[in-house]
Amino acid sequence: MENKTLKENAKEYVLKRTLNVTDLDKVDLSFPMENRTGIDKEGNNFEYKVIVMNEQEYRVAGTVLGEIQKILKLKPEAKFVKVTSSGSGLNTKYEVEYVEEESELPPTK
Repeated sequence: MENKTLKENAKEYVLKRTLNVTDLDKVDLSFPMENRTGIDKEGNNFEYKVIVMNEQEYRVAGTVLGEIQKILKLKPEAKFVKVTSSGSGLNTKYEVEYVEEESELPPTK
């Protein structure tokens, strides 16, 4: 078995990073969630939740879960939502909208 060169490995390298649910056109509410632990700038551990789709992780903020909970109280049959955000860092605000199952959304980003 032959080892690959640094150049070959670099060409195949894919940066593994967590995206955000706002990067999805719509979010399927049936996806299982997983817990993750990260380290902030000060070196402190923090926990966050993700959904995994096609081997890519998408972070789900706690405020997004709260907004989905509100939607489910009004529409218990909801299967999809669209999540958008404004601001950045600790000032990020999330908006969650109910999406019809058949709805076609324009691609994001």
